[in-house]
Amino acid sequence: MKFSVFQVSRKGARDKNEDRMGYCYTSGSAMFMLADGMGGHPEGEVAAQLAIQTMAALFQKEAKPELANVAGFLNNAVRSAHRQILRYAIDRGMLDAPRTTVVLAVIQNGAMSWTHCGDSRLYLIRQAELLMRSRDHSLLEQDLLKPSALRSDNVRNRNVLFTCLGSPTRPVYDLVGPVNLQQGDRVMLCSDGLWSALSEQDIVADLMQKPVDLAVPDLVEKALRLAGSHSDNVTCLALEWETPDTFETTRAAITTDSILDGVFASTVQAGWLDSEADDLDDQAIERSIAEINAAIRRSAQKKT
Repeated sequence: MKFSVFQVSRKGARDKNEDRMGYCYTSGSAMFMLADGMGGHPEGEVAAQLAIQTMAALFQKEAKPELANVAGFLNNAVRSAHRQILRYAIDRGMLDAPRTTVVLAVIQNGAMSWTHCGDSRLYLIRQAELLMRSRDHSLLEQDLLKPSALRSDNVRNRNVLFTCLGSPTRPVYDLVGPVNLQQGDRVMLCSDGLWSALSEQDIVADLMQKPVDLAVPDLVEKALRLAGSHSDNVTCLALEWETPDTFETTRAAITTDSILDGVFASTVQAGWLDSEADDLDDQAIERSIAEINAAIRRSAQKKT
């Protein structure tokens, strides 16, 4: 594999930056991640960090050097991250668990598969055209999928998300791919602080006209400037896909062919999985959710 990658995260007009991102790779597989901790709930930055660390740890465990089942890995990664956040809340007696959105992409054998939960997005751009974009798990995007005659005239709270990681309900997430990548394809993962301030035309134009190490910081700065005093935190990770031996290497390109089997590279701080991390079935997640809800009920009874 050969790709160029660049990432930037900037604090907007917020008390702290709750976004997290990173990427990992072996000689045969690469994973790119971004999480946006949600305001209005405690410790959003913890939820985002737990999600990224958990997914990175799972990738390190299973990519030997390739993932045996990419779709299965993506499914387990989201569920494992969700459960780690719930366990964190339960262990600390929190009545409201930290919450985060997440978008995660895996490239293996020249094809990309991805999943997302919430409104952190993935863009796939080919030959100066937007080929694919993830669809937000928001009331607005859900409404736009309906025939025009059935869409709601009430725009109030239409940007509210109906799923995320850390919520005391089972997360909703989409699995897409595999999509074969072509020479020069650009892939971008970003938080809503970027896409809410910029048009898709601006995003596509910047990513196609500049190397990713120039396009990413330019897009982030433009989003911060346009949003001004109302800016959210802005986080962006983008890569350009190259076909080995058929294209002149771009700046800061990573070629995984030179990596020895068993070697794992990552920009993510070392994470951990608890002793029950392999227990990722629906029953295990429901047990964690039940514990959170039971704690909420006990607290409510004490107050009455």
